[in-house]
Amino acid sequence: MTTAIKTTPDLPSRLVNGILSVKPLFNLAKHQARQMMIKRAEKIGVHWHQEVEKLQARDWATDLAQVQNPQLTYPDYYVTSFHAYETGNLSWQAAFEVESAAHAVHAKIWQDAQAQGDAKLRHSYHHIVTSSISQPPQDILDLGCSVGMSTFALQEIYPQAKITGLDLSPYFLAVANYHSQQRQANINWVHAQAESTGLADNSYDLVSIFLVCHELPQSATRKIFAEAKRVLRPGGHLAIMDMNPKSEIYKKMPTYILTLLKSTEPYLDEYFTLDIEQALVEAGFQTPTITSNSPRHRTVIAQVRD
Repeated sequence: MTTAIKTTPDLPSRLVNGILSVKPLFNLAKHQARQMMIKRAEKIGVHWHQEVEKLQARDWATDLAQVQNPQLTYPDYYVTSFHAYETGNLSWQAAFEVESAAHAVHAKIWQDAQAQGDAKLRHSYHHIVTSSISQPPQDILDLGCSVGMSTFALQEIYPQAKITGLDLSPYFLAVANYHSQQRQANINWVHAQAESTGLADNSYDLVSIFLVCHELPQSATRKIFAEAKRVLRPGGHLAIMDMNPKSEIYKKMPTYILTLLKSTEPYLDEYFTLDIEQALVEAGFQTPTITSNSPRHRTVIAQVRD
């Protein structure tokens, strides 16, 4: 890749940062972003409030106890506001709403995709993964698995594989565990930091990171890449699907929309200015392939360097 990487936010981003530094404006932007998602979900037939109410009606104590590591220490970057939730991913509300939010956010990636946008995005990612990796992986690690949407999707394309889903939020994992019981899916759920998983060396053929890196400071991303290299077997692959900083969508995004987006994504500037190729090479991978898989997303495939 010869395109220069921006190491600092551009002028529109700096203007947005100035707006969001004013607490009342920041709170207003978060509120507006949340309302926009809910309205879009309802418009495309995703019944946000009904889905949340169904999940809220359950007693989650057992599910939480099955997955939670009470000794886990959360990194500072994680204990902050994400996605318009004051406590970020460490809440039941975030866990109950994440699936509806995914359908709403991805509804407009392709024209007329609507409620099928999320499934189409995942399919586009998996098409590149399966095309790039000739030997089907036997052991897969889904880092930042959230409530399991990405994990279940991996299981569908690699039904023979043993799959582990790892996340920092015990609330997300409790919902993932519940859904896996409904599906009778045999998945190992792990409550741990992606940069310090506690998993054995050389134990996976594929590590997948789906829509996580844009939620991380660069320091955490680099540590996670190093951890992925450690747990991968020789010749193993790391696959990353996330926002594409070079997409014309983001370059032309109106300041108002950018403000709403950044109000829910505190590390977006760090992600957009990360040289992901260099970071992967420094972590011990071969130079990755980077493929556009939607008008605003990219898939990065990196193989462990011998």
